[in-house]
Amino acid sequence: DSGDSISELQEWRPVIYRKCTDTLWLLLFCLFWAGLMFISGYAVVAGAAERLVLGYDSFGNICGRKNTPVEGANLSGLDMTNKKYVFFLNPCGLEIQSLKISSLSLCVSSCPQEQLNSLEDLQSFARNNGSFLCIYNLNVSNYTLNPKAAQLCPTLPVPPSKSFPLFNRCVPQNPECYSKYASVLISMVNEMDVFHRILSGILAGRDTVIGLSVLALAFSLILVLAFRFIQTLFIHTLIALVVFGLLFISGVLWWLHYDYRNDPSTELETEKENVKFLLGYAIFSTIVTVVLLSLIFVLRKRLQFAVQLFRIVGKIIGRIPFLLFQPLWTFLILIVFWVFWVAVLLSLGTAGTAESTSGGQVEYRALSGICYMAWYHFIGLIWTSEFILACQQMVIAGAVVTCYFNRNKNNPPPHPVLSSISDLFCYHLGTAVKGSFLITILRIPRIILLYLYNILNQKKNAKCLFSGCFYWVCCQESCLSYFNQHAYTTTAINGTNFCTSAKDAVCILSRNSTKLASISCFGDFLLFLGKVFVVCFTFFGGLMAFNYHRELQAWVVPLLLVGFFAYVMSHSFLSVFEVTADAMFLCFAIDMETNDGTAEKPYFVDQELLTFVSQSKKLTEGQNHRSTRPFPDNEDGTELQPMV
Repeated sequence: DSGDSISELQEWRPVIYRKCTDTLWLLLFCLFWAGLMFISGYAVVAGAAERLVLGYDSFGNICGRKNTPVEGANLSGLDMTNKKYVFFLNPCGLEIQSLKISSLSLCVSSCPQEQLNSLEDLQSFARNNGSFLCIYNLNVSNYTLNPKAAQLCPTLPVPPSKSFPLFNRCVPQNPECYSKYASVLISMVNEMDVFHRILSGILAGRDTVIGLSVLALAFSLILVLAFRFIQTLFIHTLIALVVFGLLFISGVLWWLHYDYRNDPSTELETEKENVKFLLGYAIFSTIVTVVLLSLIFVLRKRLQFAVQLFRIVGKIIGRIPFLLFQPLWTFLILIVFWVFWVAVLLSLGTAGTAESTSGGQVEYRALSGICYMAWYHFIGLIWTSEFILACQQMVIAGAVVTCYFNRNKNNPPPHPVLSSISDLFCYHLGTAVKGSFLITILRIPRIILLYLYNILNQKKNAKCLFSGCFYWVCCQESCLSYFNQHAYTTTAINGTNFCTSAKDAVCILSRNSTKLASISCFGDFLLFLGKVFVVCFTFFGGLMAFNYHRELQAWVVPLLLVGFFAYVMSHSFLSVFEVTADAMFLCFAIDMETNDGTAEKPYFVDQELLTFVSQSKKLTEGQNHRSTRPFPDNEDGTELQPMV
C-alpha cells in the first residue's frame, strides 16, 4: 500500500513535455462551430437585419434605402432613400392582431414635432416639411378633398413625436401614448412581458445604461488595483463603504417605494409596475443587508488573516503583472463574440419571404427550420461564452503553477502568461471545451426551468416544483464550476485530460477540504464584498439617473439589468484574485502531499505562505507526521522533471 501511495504522489509533478488532451472534444467543438458558421451564412443570405434596424412600412419598403417590388403589392418597390423614419397612422391605439400590429405604417422624412389636430394641419405639415403622413398614393392636395382621407391619413389628433435614432421610429412624446406605443411595438419582438419591458426601458434610456456600465467598469478597475496593493486600512474602508452602501441603498429603495405609492399622479401602467418592482427590490436589498452585516460581524476577527492572504496573492500577481490584463482581454473577446451573435440572431429572426395580402400590404413568412437554428445558435452562445471563460481560468492557473513550482523565488520564469497561453492553445483547448460543455448542459435546463417558472404564474404547486428544480440545478452548476477550476489547475500541472485531472483534483481536495475551505473562506467573502461594493454604487447611480424619467419608462427592470451587468463586470476582474488564490492553495496541498521539507524533498512553498498557513492553524492539523520546516534559502533540491 505504501508503494502505491508513493507512486500516486510521484504523479503530482508539473510536466515539461506535454501532449494534447481531449482532442476528440476539440474536434467536436470545431464541428459545432462549422454548424454555427453555416447558420450565420444562411442568416446573412436569407435574413434582412436592416429591416428590423432601419424599419419598414406596411407595403414591404425598408425605410432609408431603395427597394425592390413585391408581386401583388402596388405600393412596394419605392425609393425611400430620403424617408428614414417609420410612422404609424394610429400610434396611440396600437394593438396586436395575429402577431401583427393593427395600424398601418409608412416611411416618412421627418416626424411631426407638434400636435396636428386636423387634415389641414397634415396638409400644411407635408408642404412645409416635405413629410407626407398619409398613404403614398394620396396626393397632398387631396388631403382635405378626398372623402376617404380619414381612412388613408393618421388618426387625429396626431401626437407630437420624436425620431428615435437607433431604430428610426417616430416615438410619440405624450406619456400615456408612449407607454402604449412602446409596450405594443416591442412585444412584437418577443411575447414575454419581462423581455419587452427590458427592451422598452433600455431603448428609452440607452445613454444612461451605457454610462452606468462604464461606471461599473471604472469601479471594477479601481478595486483590482486596490486589492493588488492591499493594506489593512483599505480592508476596513471597503467594509465601511459596503455597510454604508447596503444601508443607504435599502433606505433609498424604501423611500422611493413610499413616494411612488403615495403619489396621486401614478396612473400609467409603467408607473404601477415601478411600484411593484421597487417593493421587491427593497425587500431583497433589506434581506441581503441583514445577511451580509451578520456575516461581517461574525468574521470581523479574521480581518488580519484576509490582509495576509491578499498580500500573498498580490505578491504572486506582482511576479506575473500581466495577469491583471487577462479579464480585459477576455471581456473584449466576449464583447466581439456577443456582437457577432446578436447580429446573426437579428438576421436569423428576419429570415422570411415577402408575400402580398388582399389589401395590397406585405407580410413576411418565416422560413421552416428557423426555430431549430435559433436553438442551435442559443446553445452556441452559452457554450462559446463558457469556453472563453474557461480559457481565461486555464491561463491564470497555468501561470500561477509555473511560478509556484519554481525553486528560485527571486528569479521567476520568463513570460509565464505567454507560456501558459502557448500550452493552452497547443495542448489543452480540448480540456477547456469539455469543461465548458459540462457547464452548458446544466445552464440550458436552468434557463428552461426559469422560462417555465415565469409561464406558470397562476399555478402555485407547479411553481414551487420548478423553483426547487431551478435552485437545485443552480447548486449543481456552482459545484461543477468549482471543481472545473481545480481540474484546469490540475491539467496545467500534470498535463492530463479533463476526467483524469478532475479525479485527481477531487482526491486532493477531499483530503484537504476542511483545511483549504476554511483558509480561503474569508478571502472569497471579501472578494464578494468587493462585488457588492461595485453593484451598490452603480445601482445608486442608476436610481438617481432613471428616477428623473419615471413617467416615460419602466426603468426598474433595466436597472436590474444594470445591477447584474455591474456584478458580472466586477466578478470578471476580481476573479483574477479568486482563481489565483484557488490555484495557489491547490499547489500548496500538492506540495505538502509530495514533499516533506527535507533537503532531499524540499517544499516549493515560500516562507511567507508557509508562515501564514501555520499561523492560521488550519492546514497543519493532521500533518504532524510531516515536517513543517520552511523552505530553505538555498536552491538545492530536485528540479522539475518531465513525467515518465
